[in-house]
Amino acid sequence: MKTLLITGGCGFIGSNFVRHILADSAFDGTLINLDLLTYAGNPENLKDYDRDSRYKFVQGSIGDGDLIKDLLIGNQVDGIVNFAAESHVDRSIDSPRAFVETNVQGTLELLHQARLFWKDLGDSNVFRFLHVSTDEVYGTLNAEDPSFTEDTPFAPNSPYAASKASSDHFVRSYFHTYGFPVLTTNCSNNYGPFQFPEKLIPLMILNALNNKALPIYGDGLQRRDWLYVEDHCRAINLVLKKGQVGETYNVGGDCEKANIEIVDTICSLLDELRPREDGKSYSDQKTFVEDRPGHDRRYSVNFSKINRELGWSPSETLRTGLRRTVEWYLKNDSWIKDIQENRYQQQRLGVG
Repeated sequence: MKTLLITGGCGFIGSNFVRHILADSAFDGTLINLDLLTYAGNPENLKDYDRDSRYKFVQGSIGDGDLIKDLLIGNQVDGIVNFAAESHVDRSIDSPRAFVETNVQGTLELLHQARLFWKDLGDSNVFRFLHVSTDEVYGTLNAEDPSFTEDTPFAPNSPYAASKASSDHFVRSYFHTYGFPVLTTNCSNNYGPFQFPEKLIPLMILNALNNKALPIYGDGLQRRDWLYVEDHCRAINLVLKKGQVGETYNVGGDCEKANIEIVDTICSLLDELRPREDGKSYSDQKTFVEDRPGHDRRYSVNFSKINRELGWSPSETLRTGLRRTVEWYLKNDSWIKDIQENRYQQQRLGVG
């Protein structure tokens, strides 16, 4: 593939994927990053590549059909990787409509324009449309239940998960109805550099460093499968290149842990790498807060299909991945300050 269109490439996973592609000196094509730059889309995540001739940024929405059409035709795109999504469960509980607009209607418009473009290509077997989704579409598991597989029925329990499940269904339908060459990945909880600090791991790191409470929902025993973002990017790239058209691939981290265990590990790493001045442990800042509505109890991802068919498995353990993550946040004070002061949004809007 010589020309890739990445949607939502200024977000957490999207920007890490852009960096993953452009870090490969063998990639001599063009990568177009389309991002609307909502609150979690930060162009600073990719400032290293501002002068890279292979990289092109376009501000816009996946729901803008005319823009999508122009980008596809004008650049003769070979592949699309769709990261663009509203992704925070708490926000979806407060404002579900925005999640339908982006995750469902936006994805449908992107599919529609991509199919029309692909149809005009004729008998091309190069073009691919890869849709990045979540394990939350499968719902929740009991302690004794087996891990999610690609055949697990959908049972979304939050407006966010419902919107992603709907988009997954539309992607599937475009393959079965039109023969459109789609691929879908459903991943477990990602963590790593450039993650917006509303998610558990960066929130705990930054709150700890700022001497704030470390809020833990309910009893903290909700279990998640944790996936280091660079491992996820490798998996997406592999599926894009070698995945079977029409198939879904679950991507997991082989690391199922309770939220409280994640917080304790972060506190332990910070105690080692940036000790508190008073000599106490950051774990003293833990506090338990009322659980959120409909909070899924357990996610666990079986990634045997992508391992068996494509040879992928995660490289990072939780301990090594969290250490790399904590070290990154400790070394990137300016990025954190820009996020906390919304400076990057002010610059985008011409404020200040």
